[in-house]
Amino acid sequence: MNAPVANHEYTPGGLDAALEFLKRTRSELRSLRKVRLWRDKLHVIDINKDFFEIRGIGYQDADVVPLLRAVNAAFNPESIHEPIDAEFKEFDTGRRYPWAYDRVM
Repeated sequence: MNAPVANHEYTPGGLDAALEFLKRTRSELRSLRKVRLWRDKLHVIDINKDFFEIRGIGYQDADVVPLLRAVNAAFNPESIHEPIDAEFKEFDTGRRYPWAYDRVM
């Protein structure tokens, strides 16, 4: 893989800064394609295989759930923190919700 378009160093308790980084750098990429999540970093990859990186957070951290939701990754929040034998976990992005998903009847 090439070098990241942008990167951010996550510090514990720095969820707001990481979310702001995602929001700010989102415009530098094309349509998002997938997310790769290691024990210690997160890559958000677009259709051209350009990516940005957040270092210092991995699938075992609780703060990774809001980051994955911010890029509409399709993942199971109940099993995201379970260890695996592979090098990284990979999820597609672009998950959509049906019309009136949040509406209470």
